[in-house]
Amino acid sequence: MSIPSTRPYLPNRQILDKYINRIYDSGWLTNNGPLVNELTQRLEELFESDHILLVANGTLALQIAYQTLINSVDDQTSPIEAITTPFTFIATSNALKWEGITPIFTDINPTDWCLSANSIAEKINKNTQFIVPVHVFGNACPIEEINEIAEKYALKTIYDASHAFGIKYKGRNIVQYGDASIISFHATKLFHTVEGAMIRFKHKSDLAKAKEIINFGFNDNKEPCRLGINAKMNEFEAAVGLSILNDISDIIKERNNITAVYQDEFKNTPSVIKLNITNNSAYMPILLDSEATLLSTLKALKSHNIEAKRYFHPSLDTVEHLNPSNRCPISQDISTRILCLPIYNGLTTKEIKHICEIINHTINTHSIDNLDNNH
Repeated sequence: MSIPSTRPYLPNRQILDKYINRIYDSGWLTNNGPLVNELTQRLEELFESDHILLVANGTLALQIAYQTLINSVDDQTSPIEAITTPFTFIATSNALKWEGITPIFTDINPTDWCLSANSIAEKINKNTQFIVPVHVFGNACPIEEINEIAEKYALKTIYDASHAFGIKYKGRNIVQYGDASIISFHATKLFHTVEGAMIRFKHKSDLAKAKEIINFGFNDNKEPCRLGINAKMNEFEAAVGLSILNDISDIIKERNNITAVYQDEFKNTPSVIKLNITNNSAYMPILLDSEATLLSTLKALKSHNIEAKRYFHPSLDTVEHLNPSNRCPISQDISTRILCLPIYNGLTTKEIKHICEIINHTINTHSIDNLDNNH
């Protein structure tokens, strides 16, 4: 038995073929084609949000959002800074650096693992332009507190909502918050377009600017009016997205059932500190009592051909090329003890029980060994 950490959801072939037939009939492969427009419209309806832009991938989505909302500075030697979290996938900060923006890391909350609002204000200075929080594993950031700080200091807020497809916060879809919000549609996500992503902008004018940026900087008159890049989603990616969107309710329902089995299997395991799992079941994270327990667990799973991921490790405030200026002890601690277990549509109850049996046995053995060593 071999169990990967994830397995991309493949849509019904007959439904996908109908969309692909439309591509062959039209001969339109890219450049804002009809399927991209249809997927945009359906996502706007699903998220109850206007101003959605589809792009080629999640990293580009971040870069486009930063580039769209950045303010030019008179003194070109002054750095532009963004306050962000060290507990996330590295693309969030790599995209900042790529755009010439310095990530300033602040620590996370120990309960939901999102950016702590309490630590933001002390890092703000004249160079700060952005706050870039991440809804980690789909857990909502402290949105009200972050927005209050952003308004007080006239900062733009860009939420990385890559894990938060379908999540609602206080009755509103979570992408409706902030000056911009991005969701990755990478193949490993519960909704995907193979590669791809979306940006939801608060303002129509920002959407218009971003549309020019992703099309080489051309305006509606086909004139190059600004610095641009090619970041458009193509029709085949949209076809996959439209096909999967038909199944999204069933996808999330099945993943919720998988999560429930995991939770039941771990209910009597004291070394597994559980997280309040979100209602999209995008990930199955467990927090263990020590890095030693985690490493033993990883080794045991690997010996049974079961893949688990250390999301997110290392804490980004320890990554040299990001030039971190301060340390975040909570993030560093959590990053050494967290493990994401396999979760994907088609994972069986038998397989989940097998995974949990190995983990529980390893934890119990590790605890006994520690007890013996202490004596």
